[in-house]
Amino acid sequence: MSALVQLIEVSKRYGEDVALHLTSLSLDRGKTTVLIGPSGCGKSTLLRLIIGLIEPDSGSIELDGEPVTRDNIDALRRRIGYVIQEGGLFPHLTARANVLLMARHIGKPEKQTHDRLTELSELTRFSPNLLSRYPVELSGGQRQRVSLMRALMLSPELLLLDEPLGALDPLVRASLQKDLREIFTRLRQTVVFVTHDLSEAIYFADEIVLMNEGRIVQRGTIADLRERPADPFVSEFINAQRFL
Repeated sequence: MSALVQLIEVSKRYGEDVALHLTSLSLDRGKTTVLIGPSGCGKSTLLRLIIGLIEPDSGSIELDGEPVTRDNIDALRRRIGYVIQEGGLFPHLTARANVLLMARHIGKPEKQTHDRLTELSELTRFSPNLLSRYPVELSGGQRQRVSLMRALMLSPELLLLDEPLGALDPLVRASLQKDLREIFTRLRQTVVFVTHDLSEAIYFADEIVLMNEGRIVQRGTIADLRERPADPFVSEFINAQRFL
């Protein structure tokens, strides 16, 4: 299966601090890749590099074989959905306006956007009666469903999720995990999912990429990491979450 995303010897530094050492990584089309590791290990940096929120200091990034550059990043972003922790919704816009923001910005026909909104409400189990509410009037789980609808509005080829469930209480989180996995399967979506929670990584991942201190330590299934650790840190990280 061909890779949808390729990072080739990419690095990122902030002053004297290295956020990401030289890294090469391919992300398979139609699969869910989970980036996991402790805080500050570089996993969110990787996501921001892919979507072009920051530029690499070295190396190159390709989306479906096309290099990501300053000249084409705006067009490429329309092919990428992005969800962050707590949703990142605009507080002055209703749920409906948040979801439709980019579609209206690029001039999608009104009927097409209305039909897509109806489809996404059903897909994410979000009640259409809540679309007129503002983010402050929604629960945390509802806000994340709106954020997911916004990310899926333009039918992206790639979906990036940066700890989207981290701030939710356990019951809401479990419900959204189940719904998200069903959505990924139904859409055959290519997903990159960032978390620090091993149980969540196991639940979603076709492949786990474990990071530490700006480097990829090991990638593979949870069985690979447990049974064939490439580094003592792998076992240390898994054992630290043994209560799971």
